[in-house]
Order: sequence, then C-alpha cells, then structure tokens
Amino acid sequence: MHPAAKLQFARIVDEFARWRAIPEPDRPPAPAWWWGPAFEMRDAAEPLPDAWCRRFRLADGASFAEASVALRQTLAGQATPSWPYDFSRMIASTDSDVRDLPVQPSDDSAFPP
Repeated sequence: MHPAAKLQFARIVDEFARWRAIPEPDRPPAPAWWWGPAFEMRDAAEPLPDAWCRRFRLADGASFAEASVALRQTLAGQATPSWPYDFSRMIASTDSDVRDLPVQPSDDSAFPP
C-alpha cells in the first residue's frame, strides 16, 4: 500500500469519528473528499490498526477494504456532494483554521534573478 494513500486514510479516520459523533439529526452530509480514498482502499486487504477498527466500529483485524465499505455507505445515499464547510464548521478543527488563513505574499528574495 502506498504510504500517501495510508496517510490520507489516516486523516479520514479521525474525521469519520468526529462526523459520527454529531447527533444524526444535526449531522451534515459526509464530506465529499472521502470518496477518493474510500475507492482507493476498496481492495486493500492489509489490516487496519486496532484503534482505527474501533473508530469505524469494526472488529479488530478488519481490513482497509472493510473500512472503505463503511465510508462508501455513508456517501452512497447522498444525491449531491457536500460543501467544503458543511462538516468542518460543526467541529473544532485545526484543519479549517489553517484553510482560513489569509494568503501571505511570497518572498522571492531567496531566488536571485
């Protein structure tokens, strides 16, 4: 399994647990950015770490493919993709704080002409 795919899936594990913690009537649609990693891992037989299994409410030793099914099930009934801030505005997230930073001017002085 490619390390970048595993890293991206690790981010989703945390987001999934926080998303699922929101009471169902208040829960926004599942974030659309879960689609790519969910499909990337659909055939991955490598076992998940036990802590991740618990976050997905899967038995210890479950595979990445089984977690992928759990993600795809949350997305399957959605007729339209969610907006970027539908989910992140409902949780305390350092990710959204970073996205909201103003653009900084570049410093080209390090690169002589």
